Amino acid sequence: MILLSCAVEAELAFWEPRDGVVTLVTGVGPVEASCALTAELCRRPYRLVVNAGLAGAFDGAAQIGDGVVIGEDVMEIALESGAPLQLPRGERTVERASSDAALVARLRDAGFPVVRGITVARVTASEQTARRLATELRVQVESMEGFAVLRAAQRLGVAAVELRGISNRCGVREDSGWNFDAGIAGLARVARALFELV
Repeated sequence: MILLSCAVEAELAFWEPRDGVVTLVTGVGPVEASCALTAELCRRPYRLVVNAGLAGAFDGAAQIGDGVVIGEDVMEIALESGAPLQLPRGERTVERASSDAALVARLRDAGFPVVRGITVARVTASEQTARRLATELRVQVESMEGFAVLRAAQRLGVAAVELRGISNRCGVREDSGWNFDAGIAGLARVARALFELV
């Protein structure tokens, strides 16, 4: 059984139900995504989680309407300065999660860009923040659920892959070129390619 998750129902506008695939609408943001996904993975067994949704791209990373594969997704869990948290007894935060490497490679071979994502709880809406994230963290696209889904699946021992359709550029919202339909079209292309492989 495969679990196809998205944040909002509208992100599955392209999806046609098929045997062996269950859809899950998690809600928006990393907390809702991780809670909903963990509950579903504990309810029944799955062999693969597919996190599908829209994302913004940082300048030069992708075009609006592209479908991309997230090879690695990160989340800032640190001091505002970027310095790591000092935790007791040498404990460390987990700030990175990866999509299934074999599926990523096969989708790359099929012609889809593999990019590095960041999961945020607050959408980037300034050029200053966009430059900082792209430069300091070397990320290329931004979503609000990817890391949470990949990490929850990882902790429960289920393979996962994150797919995104690019709906806007990251930065000032008025200049972002936000296009929901184009993002869904890009997402549909990469998702259909994945489901031909699995």
